[in-house]
Amino acid sequence: MEDNGMKLVGAGIAMIGSAGAGVGLGLIFSQWIAAIARNPGAEAKFSRIGWIGFALTELVLLMCFTVSMIILMGS
Repeated sequence: MEDNGMKLVGAGIAMIGSAGAGVGLGLIFSQWIAAIARNPGAEAKFSRIGWIGFALTELVLLMCFTVSMIILMGS
């Protein structure tokens, strides 16, 4: 396989983690909404934890994208 083809394969493999990040975000927000629906009085506590979970899950997605771009743009 050519060098360019191997870069594309490597970048695709690096982006596999983005599927997990998408599933994780769906689970975070679905459970966040369910928790607030069950106990509206604790919304402030759930909001802080929910945003932290969102940020960490989004970090995984951004790291996958960064590694993929490094592979594609590398020499």
